[in-house]
Amino acid sequence: MLFDATLRRELARSFGATLVVILTIVITMMLIRTLGLAAGGSVAPEDVVLLLGYTALGHLPTMLALSLFVAVVVTLGRMYRDSEMAIWFASGLGLGRFVRPVLGMAWPVLVVVGALLLFVWPWGNQSSAELRSRYEQRSDLSRVAPGVFQASRDGSRVFFVDRASQEGVEGHNVFVLTRQPPLESVVSARSGQLLTEGADRVLQLDSGQRTESDSQSGVRTLSSFERYRVVVGESAARTASAAAPKTLPTHALLRDPTLRHQAELAWRVGLLLATANLLLLGVGLAATQPRRATNWNLLLALLSFVVYFNLINLSQAWIASGKFGMGGVMLALHGGMFALALALIWWRNHAAVLQLLPRRAAA
Repeated sequence: MLFDATLRRELARSFGATLVVILTIVITMMLIRTLGLAAGGSVAPEDVVLLLGYTALGHLPTMLALSLFVAVVVTLGRMYRDSEMAIWFASGLGLGRFVRPVLGMAWPVLVVVGALLLFVWPWGNQSSAELRSRYEQRSDLSRVAPGVFQASRDGSRVFFVDRASQEGVEGHNVFVLTRQPPLESVVSARSGQLLTEGADRVLQLDSGQRTESDSQSGVRTLSSFERYRVVVGESAARTASAAAPKTLPTHALLRDPTLRHQAELAWRVGLLLATANLLLLGVGLAATQPRRATNWNLLLALLSFVVYFNLINLSQAWIASGKFGMGGVMLALHGGMFALALALIWWRNHAAVLQLLPRRAAA
């Protein structure tokens, strides 16, 4: 039908333009944040682009859902302002008739959102976590460029290496400044290397001396050593032992339905259901006064999106804490939003019909 094809085309154009704007804003913010992490030593500078890609994939379902929602509100809102909706209503088409072309345009995007949430989201989180873990499990010596002072991740130590091996696990002429108020120690050694002992990473220094100062008592001690060891972090085995639920595949969550896994599963499925519900809600929220250049409907729609998205995150916390069951929360939140969207469409449709009755009676 010509009506369906025309509306789908307008919705697709509005969706594409909205998605480009949202992607530009969000990716710019992500880039600034990722560069900040690299500057703070949380990720390797050469991994910034890769980490940005993983992060963008994780946020893409939300951006697609918001773009669809805004496209529906903006497109139908323009039709209200240009009195096109009044013409369609007068010809016998109800507001519910607009749901079919909206879903016809949006169903491929819904499929993409589902695939991203159920498969790509955990993969991206897992890859991002492994990327950070590999960098964090590297020795602090490997992060130090020869001849440059470098602070550790937590800022409690400052390292200097005159020469380092290519593998980054051994250095020569090592200097380590450690601050643990009120104590401050300075260790210099001819060489140092990183070892793994059990669940700990140990920095072993050979042939050096250590100076320790107490700022409270003023006591200062000087000692020499042939071998000195200091724990600098946890090993990869301990770090990887507790995988976050968001990094687990969907089938793993289904096999082990703990509270945290149910909460993560409710978030993934819930965001997909929310994307569909927002399409129906957008049809009802798009109504505005003809010939009035106002955007109150769009502001109300954005507020509704923020409230709905926050409720999804809040429901995840409720399920994880055991306050409410997964089924009850999903039914109350998404079933309630579905009923609200249908009720809003019904109300808008009957309000439009009532407005047309006096005109038909006068004619």
